[in-house]
Amino acid sequence: MALISLKSLGVTMSAPLFANLDLTIGTGDRLGIVAANGRGKSTLLKCLTGEMEPTFGDISRTRGLCVGHVEQSVASALLGRTFHQVVADALPPEQAESEMWRVDVVLDSLDVPEPMRERQMQALSGGWQRLALIARVWVTDPDVLLLDEPTNHLDLARISQLETWLNTLPREVPVVIASHDRAFLDATTNRTLFLRPEQSPVFALPYSRARQALDDVDASTERKFQRDMKVAQQLRRQAAKLNNIGINSGSDLLTVKTKQLNQRAERLEEAAAPAHREKSAGAIKLANRGTHAKVLITLEDAAVETPDGTLLFRTGKRHICQGDRIVLLGRNGVGKSRFVTLIRNAILEPETVQNVKVTPSTVLGYSDQLLSGIGGDDTPLEMVSRRYDVGEQRARSLLAGAGVGIDMQERRIGVLSGGQRARLMMLALRLANPNFYLLDEPTNHLDIDGQEALEAELLAHQASCVLASHDRSFIRAIGNRFWLIEKRRLTEVEDPEDFFRSVAEAGG
Repeated sequence: MALISLKSLGVTMSAPLFANLDLTIGTGDRLGIVAANGRGKSTLLKCLTGEMEPTFGDISRTRGLCVGHVEQSVASALLGRTFHQVVADALPPEQAESEMWRVDVVLDSLDVPEPMRERQMQALSGGWQRLALIARVWVTDPDVLLLDEPTNHLDLARISQLETWLNTLPREVPVVIASHDRAFLDATTNRTLFLRPEQSPVFALPYSRARQALDDVDASTERKFQRDMKVAQQLRRQAAKLNNIGINSGSDLLTVKTKQLNQRAERLEEAAAPAHREKSAGAIKLANRGTHAKVLITLEDAAVETPDGTLLFRTGKRHICQGDRIVLLGRNGVGKSRFVTLIRNAILEPETVQNVKVTPSTVLGYSDQLLSGIGGDDTPLEMVSRRYDVGEQRARSLLAGAGVGIDMQERRIGVLSGGQRARLMMLALRLANPNFYLLDEPTNHLDIDGQEALEAELLAHQASCVLASHDRSFIRAIGNRFWLIEKRRLTEVEDPEDFFRSVAEAGG
C-alpha cells in the first residue's frame, strides 16, 4: 500500500537538485537514496516530511501519516539532556505519563547499556548520539522512518547492530535511507533511487545490483545518443548536397527536400538524450613520489599504549613494505587510532618512539578522522598558498578542481561542508607528495563518487599505506594485507571476512 506518492517532483535552488521525480513509498519498502554530496538527499527527506515545499510537483500522503525523520545533526537544545531524557522527551504528554516503558523497550532493542542511558548527550561519542536520535524518533511509533546518513560516526559493531535492528523492523513500516555507505545499503535496502538533476531512476534492487543496472542503462543511453547524432549528421550532409544541386539546377523540389532533411536532423538532435554525467563534487587525485627502499617501516615489537601509559598491545616484529596497503581491523577501543599515531610520531619525531625504525626516504601523507590537518581560522586559499608555496592563481585553480569553488576559497575552513573539507584534505595529501599514506577513516564525509575516486587513486599509484576504516566496501577494494588487533595482540589475517562475520554475529 502506498503511504507517500510523489508526482513530477522537483527542487531547484541555485541549480536543479532533482526534477521529474515520480515515486511511491509503501509497505515493505526499504529505499536507499544515493547522490553526490550536496545534491538533494537531505532536501528530498525534508520534502517527504512536509518540512520543506518542493519547487514543483506534488506530494500526497495518506491521512494522519506519522513520518519519523532522523536528521544528521543533534539539536543544541538536546546536548544537556541524558540519553534517556532525549528519547522520553519525544513522547506526547499523555503517553509520557502512562507509557514510559516504551522508552526502555526501544533502548533495549538498540542494546543501549544501562550506564549509557544516564549520560548527557554532550558526553556521548558521535555514534551513541546517532543511536539516541534514532531511538528518539522510533519511540513515537512512526508509520514511515527516514534516516539521513545513519552510519555516520558508528563503528563496525554498531553499524552491524543497526543493520540487524532495521532488518527486524515490522515490514509495514517503510524505511528510507540516505547514505554513502555502500555495504550498509546492500544489507538494508531492496530499492534504490539515484537522485539526479534531470531524471532520477529507481530500481527494485539493493545498491550494488542497482548500480550495475544503472551503468547498463547509462551505457545504452549513450550508445543510442551517439547513433542518433551520427544519423543527424548524415541527414545534414545529404541536405547540404541536395541544396547545392537544387541551387545549381533551380529545382524547387530539391529545396523542399533539403528543408525536410534538415528538419528531420533537427528533431533527432532535440530528442537525443546524452547519458547522465555526474557533475563532480571535486576531483580526488593523489601522488606517489616513489622510493627505492623495499621496507619503509620496521616494527620491533613496539608497545602501543593509551596516553596514560596503559599497554593496549604489542606489535611483534613486522615490516611495512613498499606497495603494502595494510588495513587495521579491530573493534573500537583496541588501539587502532593509537597505532596510527605511533607510526606518525615515529616518522615525524623518531627520537620520541622506541622500537620503530623508519627508512629515511619515507615521506608521510597523513589524515585523521577529524581532518585536524586542516582547519583553524585559515581560509582554503591561505592554507594552500602558504603551506605548499604555490602562487595565488595556481592555488585557486587547485582548489576549484578539488571542489572548493571561488566563493568558498576565502571563507574560513570551518564553514566548509564535511564533503568539501574531506576533498580539501585529499588535495593537501596530494600536494605533500608523499610515498607513504597513513589514513584514519579516510572515507568519512566522502560521497560514493569520492570513495571510488580515492580507491582508484590509491590503486593506480600503487600507494603504500596503513589505514583504519569502518567502510567495508572500501576495505575490500583497497587492502592487500590485514592486521587484526584483538585480545591485546596484533596478528596478520588472510582477509577481513571472518572479522566482519564475528562483528555481525556479536551485533545480531
